[in-house]
Amino acid sequence: MSTSTQTPTRTTSDAPTPPAERRPVWKHGVAAAVAAAAATTVLAAIASAAGVSFADSTGASIPIAGFTQLTLLFSLVGVGLAAVLARKARRPRATFVRTAVALTALSFVPDLTFGFDAASAATLIALHTVAAAIVVPTLAGRLARGPRTRV
Repeated sequence: MSTSTQTPTRTTSDAPTPPAERRPVWKHGVAAAVAAAAATTVLAAIASAAGVSFADSTGASIPIAGFTQLTLLFSLVGVGLAAVLARKARRPRATFVRTAVALTALSFVPDLTFGFDAASAATLIALHTVAAAIVVPTLAGRLARGPRTRV
C-alpha cells in the first residue's frame, strides 16, 4: 500500500512588479516630501519650545512655517532629480544617492555660515538630516526597481 502526502507548495516571485501595479517614482517622492515636511516642522516646533531660537546674526528668526515650505520645496527638487535620473542615468539609484548625499552635505553650509548660534546650527543640521533620511531612501528604493523605473 502506498501513501502519498501532499505538501503545500509556496511560490514566490522574484520578478519585478509589473509596471501597471507599480506607483511611479514621483508619487512616492511627493508622499515622502510631505512626511519629511511634517517631521521637520514638528521637530522644529519642539526645538523652538525647548529654547532654540533659529535666529541668525541679524536677529531674524526662521518661522516654523518656513520649515514646512523649504522642506517641501527642496524635497520636490529631489523628486524631480530622481525622476530625471530614472529616465536618463545608466545607474539611477547610485547616481541619485551620491548626488543627494552631496546636496545634503552642502545644505549644512548656510547653517554654519549665517551666524546661527551653536544650538540653532546643530538643530538645523539635524533637521536637514531627518528630511534626507526620509526622502532619499524612499526615492532610492523606487529607483532600484528594474533598469528603467517609470516616473
